[in-house]
Amino acid sequence: MNKTELIDHIAQQADISKAAAGRALDAVIGGVRATLTKGGTVTLVGFGTFAVGKRTARTGRNPRTGAAIKIKAAKVPKFRPGKALKDALN
Repeated sequence: MNKTELIDHIAQQADISKAAAGRALDAVIGGVRATLTKGGTVTLVGFGTFAVGKRTARTGRNPRTGAAIKIKAAKVPKFRPGKALKDALN
């Protein structure tokens, strides 16, 4: 499912226009992004939790030359599914 299909699904299930569904989806994504940018977490009970993880700096290899390269530390988004979502899949 891509973003357009998700907007169509939201519009149909919530009985709203596609434009309103698109704005709602963009608002949710923007809220999650803003919270993660500040280092917070977003918990949707029954669905899961979005959080910020830390990846430490490390040494890697250039596959073409085999030379060692330094890979910087980074913050990465993480998602941990909730129990209801896990149960729905099994």
